[in-house]
Amino acid sequence: MSSPHFPQFPQDAPPRKEVLSWSDVDRLIHELLPQFRGAYDALLMITRGGIVPGGILSEALDIKYILTAAVEFHTGVQKRLAWPTFLQFPGDSLLRGRRILVVDDVWDSGRTIMTVKSRIEAAGASPELCVLHYKPAESMFRDAAPDYYAAVTDAWIVYPWEIERGVDRQLLMARVG
Repeated sequence: MSSPHFPQFPQDAPPRKEVLSWSDVDRLIHELLPQFRGAYDALLMITRGGIVPGGILSEALDIKYILTAAVEFHTGVQKRLAWPTFLQFPGDSLLRGRRILVVDDVWDSGRTIMTVKSRIEAAGASPELCVLHYKPAESMFRDAAPDYYAAVTDAWIVYPWEIERGVDRQLLMARVG
């Protein structure tokens, strides 16, 4: 199904891979900072991808109340229908009544961050969603989007904290070298 607002990409084409440097991440953070409206009572980082950008943003925005959430979706034949398992999540009393900035690295399908958003709202808090990269063509939520994002992409993003020895490391070194 095609949407008039989001580009559609061929399903059979291999994803384009984009390897980021720390300088690229710094540029993305600087793209985000002017977007934020008002102060937050807390920042919730979604593990593992949201830990690094969440830490950088908490420092830049002077947010001292830091929380984490770990969510897992079991994969299988019906991958998109899987129910989440919360491996770690703050108790309702830590969330209730707070304005919370939720941070992750990328919005692909949107399942993880939207699941976190729903649970925060159920606890009586007000979440706002932030990612470095938004992939609207991959999103399962056509009527939802992150409140804040630094870039729109269709690429497979490799962040510098994900770089392993081998091909990804070689790509990064060739790019920045």
